[in-house]
Amino acid sequence: MGHWWTRNITEPGKLPLLLALSSFVLTFVITRIVVRMIRAGKGPFGNVEAGGVHIHHVVPGVVLTVVGGFGAVASGRHGFGSAAFAVVFGVGAGLVLDEFALIMHLDDVYWSEEGRKSVEVVVVTAALVGLMLSGFLPFGVNDLTEDELQDRAGVIVSIGLNFLISLLALSKGKARMAIFGVIVPLVALIGAIRLARPGSPWAKRFYRRRHRARAKAQLRAYRHDRRWAGPRRKVQDWIGGKPDPEPARSLPGGR
Repeated sequence: MGHWWTRNITEPGKLPLLLALSSFVLTFVITRIVVRMIRAGKGPFGNVEAGGVHIHHVVPGVVLTVVGGFGAVASGRHGFGSAAFAVVFGVGAGLVLDEFALIMHLDDVYWSEEGRKSVEVVVVTAALVGLMLSGFLPFGVNDLTEDELQDRAGVIVSIGLNFLISLLALSKGKARMAIFGVIVPLVALIGAIRLARPGSPWAKRFYRRRHRARAKAQLRAYRHDRRWAGPRRKVQDWIGGKPDPEPARSLPGGR
């Protein structure tokens, strides 16, 4: 175990990345537990206010992210300073991304359907950092041989090709596959080959006159969403808490 730790974590300088990921996930989990206790009216916790203004935890999160980020850049990949700043950065990033939906909508949507985006972004971020910690590098550079790495032209071509594949998957409305494809190009390649989702830029441009392809894309998207929407919602509720029910909308005329 000690040899594995030294070879795979310490020597490559991945300890700060591991600490940042651990503190990021732990901060998110603790934050969600605390806010759910506040929501239920349990425990000694409460909302933080100053001058009648509710202070969201994204505020200290931004401060910690800035301090940890600049500190990590200045301290390098080895030593106590890099490890400490990595923890600070991970804590700050956890607080910020826990309220990602608030930043995106510029509104307090924490316990609404829109607030589910925060949970999704945190899970995706943790997964991507975990892949990088496992040895995957952006745009598949880790898959190149030593000779290819020494050839700058080959590296540039490989990165450019993988980037275009990820961009193609994104244009087909497959954002998650495009994001993960930056780390694992095969994922983006699958997304780029398959049919585009209805409403995506690719579908609007190339399926406009291809009625069969448009119908097939709509059917495939419907089946996919019907199969996975329920399980995804349950996982999000388990991780982040169940959103508040939306208020019933009254009909025109006061009905």
